[in-house]
Amino acid sequence: MRERLLAAEKVKAIEWKEGVLHLLDQRLLPMQEVWLTYDSASGVAEAIRQMVVRGAPAIGISAAYGVVLGARARQQAGEDWLQTLDEDMQMLAESRPTAVNLFWALNRMRERLKRLKPGEEALAALEAEAVAIHESDREANLTMAQLGVELIRKHGDGVQTLLTHCNTGALATGGFGTALGVIRAAHLEGLVDKVFADETRPWLQGARLTAWELAGEGIPVTLNADAAAAHLMKTGNISWVIVGADRITANGDVANKIGTYQLAVNAMHHGVRFMVVAPSSTIDMNLTSGEDIPIEQREGRELLEIGGVRIAAEVDTVNPVFDVTPADLIDAIVTERGVVERPTAEKMAALMNRKRLH
Repeated sequence: MRERLLAAEKVKAIEWKEGVLHLLDQRLLPMQEVWLTYDSASGVAEAIRQMVVRGAPAIGISAAYGVVLGARARQQAGEDWLQTLDEDMQMLAESRPTAVNLFWALNRMRERLKRLKPGEEALAALEAEAVAIHESDREANLTMAQLGVELIRKHGDGVQTLLTHCNTGALATGGFGTALGVIRAAHLEGLVDKVFADETRPWLQGARLTAWELAGEGIPVTLNADAAAAHLMKTGNISWVIVGADRITANGDVANKIGTYQLAVNAMHHGVRFMVVAPSSTIDMNLTSGEDIPIEQREGRELLEIGGVRIAAEVDTVNPVFDVTPADLIDAIVTERGVVERPTAEKMAALMNRKRLH
């Protein structure tokens, strides 16, 4: 299946060319496709903060390239850059607080510096590590896509109707996608009748990004308001809710885009299976449960305005970007290491002791 998946790949959001990071500005999609270029760590940190690039894996990959840019700038300035580079890493770490892939990627870059051999060129080693992080994420997505399809086959017969939330495709990753990667693979296997895509307020990642990705590949997609999801589960013959994750804790609790928790509650009530698809870099075994996950709060104008135009009354706002879905509402977590059905702390520990499958 891998070659068929590669042949179907059409979208990418991150490019590293000739020592410069190129990012597709996801704030402008689907109306405009604009690529921005970055040659500094501070620029990459701001791109992450301002949602030019989003999606946990894509944020981690971009941060890794940001470390390379920071190292090169400090080296050219004649600094003792191996000592001062940590300032750039800290700046990148502070750009978004919830997605653990960001911190995983930065720690991997730190560890690569610690493994430098005598005489090894540090900047070249960092660049190779960032490229490896990028390529590894893409390969993980291809593996997860195949595992997710096997899971759909295991628990159902024939073509099925799916529902997804936010954007978990090639735009959010190093390529192909996590949850959307599974949906793409299922469509290639003739298992998908229709995909419902939540609009995903307030940034409308489902309406702007997921619908755009799926429609561009000829996958039958129907856009719905977030509040319509429970009604669709009751009346729309949905078999699976398939979502990504920004952080998964040691007991299998999952932080994902705001609105995911209520999807899981409604799925349980309506007998709809709930699948989380994320690379093992999203799993934070240092946190016992979802109660320990820091939840990013963004400014209220994201609720009060659309495209800079005021749409709401002058009121207070609350704008959490993520929520936490307890493990007991999740049917399966799919990673490149394997699948955990009905996750528990014991099953998550066993998963993390396995080798990657790709």
